[in-house]
Amino acid sequence: MREWWVQVGLLALFPALHSWKTSGKFFTYKGLRIFYQDSVGVVGSPEIVVLLHGFPTSSYDWYKIWEGLTLRFHRVIALDFLGFGFSDKPRPHHYSIFEQASIVEALLLQNLRINLLSHDYGDIVAQELLYRYKQNRSGRLTIKSLCLSNGGIFPETHRPLLLQKVLKDGGVLSPILTRLMNFFVFSRGLTPYINQRKKFRRRWVGALASVTIPIHFIYGPLDPINPYPEFLELYRKTLPRSTVSILDDQISHYPQLEDPMSFLNAYMGFINSL
Repeated sequence: MREWWVQVGLLALFPALHSWKTSGKFFTYKGLRIFYQDSVGVVGSPEIVVLLHGFPTSSYDWYKIWEGLTLRFHRVIALDFLGFGFSDKPRPHHYSIFEQASIVEALLLQNLRINLLSHDYGDIVAQELLYRYKQNRSGRLTIKSLCLSNGGIFPETHRPLLLQKVLKDGGVLSPILTRLMNFFVFSRGLTPYINQRKKFRRRWVGALASVTIPIHFIYGPLDPINPYPEFLELYRKTLPRSTVSILDDQISHYPQLEDPMSFLNAYMGFINSL
């Protein structure tokens, strides 16, 4: 009940959120309502990009680069993961990366060829989708390319508790990051998320290291959660084939919000190089 009133209050306080919700849609996954956006962009282009948001926010994380993406791709698709944003937040519920990946697959049509663009928590979901693609476990998707950003893909260099500091000291970012935050998932979902990443490190990092599709990483180096230079050194050692874009020294954990133009240019540079 509290979440319902919070959501109503947020929509009243932030008209842009109301617009984001009304322009989106819902689909049902195992009886649960999942919010998503699906915009048609360039006519005649076969290219599709699917955006996977971070923890503990929502698809609204991408709003600053959304229009720019529609100028390059035929379809731009993003969802709110279960437990986040406008999607249902069942309690009690065992939230897992595997379920989130299955929800992404359920949203997309079979045999769809997609480019994945992900951030933070979404990076791990992307890794699971990549693993399934490599193993042909589901056969639902063909992944053409993957671009990660400021995600804790290596448990050993990840400092997730500092997310609290990002939210507390984020200045102008704090209202944006907390508008659609699921406080229940934030307070109780962090530990299971961390444990899954440690337990399945070989599966998920192995998927990145073994596939042949183009992979890129966009990095805000001031990120306290994936600290420089430890994270970047391990990334380049583990994934030597991947290309990397390092943004301005002052860009932190949410580069698509902090410096959307540089983020978009970095991503377009990667896509246009393929």
